[in-house]
Amino acid sequence: MKNILLPTDFSDNAKNAIYFAMEFFKNELCTFHLLNVQKASNYTTDDLMVAPANTSIHQSVISEAKKKLAIIIEDLKSEYSDQNYTFHSITDYDLFTDAIRQAVRSKSIDLIVMGTNGATGASEVVFGSNTLNVIRKIDCPTIAIPQRYSYKNPKIVLFAIDYRDHFTTEGIEPLMDTITKHKSSLRILKIKEDETVTVAEFDDKKHMKEFFKEINHTFHSIINVPTALAINSFVQIMDVDMTAMFIRRETFMERFFKGSETSKISYGTRVPLLIMHSK
Repeated sequence: MKNILLPTDFSDNAKNAIYFAMEFFKNELCTFHLLNVQKASNYTTDDLMVAPANTSIHQSVISEAKKKLAIIIEDLKSEYSDQNYTFHSITDYDLFTDAIRQAVRSKSIDLIVMGTNGATGASEVVFGSNTLNVIRKIDCPTIAIPQRYSYKNPKIVLFAIDYRDHFTTEGIEPLMDTITKHKSSLRILKIKEDETVTVAEFDDKKHMKEFFKEINHTFHSIINVPTALAINSFVQIMDVDMTAMFIRRETFMERFFKGSETSKISYGTRVPLLIMHSK
């Protein structure tokens, strides 16, 4: 059974990510934990004053969130009554990433699914600030769902590898689960600085050929193109349904945002991004 964390701020982007998760995990035994995180700065003194005298500030802040989560869960239970889904709600009054970290640990979360939250700054155009912080700070596989993305089964999955990184099987289970469940074809893209083929790169390719031998896969490379632009171009040309990549803290992530402002903005997360972590 999988434990899936679904953070929500009740926005359309969050609802879209929840819908993605329901469709993505169909016919699996899953427990979904819907999490809403409230911040004191979201409320004014007047909001708290309307609460009964015997109600704590904490209860006042989260009571409305609990009601909204209950409605969402009832709707999901009704719509997906034919699935082996269990739903739980979590409300927290904390910093967003701290609340995520606590939920991941206490609920033994296998995967986080969340929508981008509409950030427009160039440095956050791909994920949005909350999603980006989760990817950077929380050591848990995450699928980031683009705004207004319409669900489709991931028949073609892109596995992107940056030029400084090497293939590893540590933490690759979410990618393998996706490919196996959806019978996906795999496109392996190496983003390179030049045409040189090193011994390490040769060994990586040999390892991947063996590891993915039971999967329909092909190898590709793009040379001397900014990472975000390279991925975006490949996604469009090869009609990719999902991109998967490893994030090693501030390595690939930093390079993902390097390059011209145009290349960053043009990326815009066209397909869901599966982010995996390795040590």
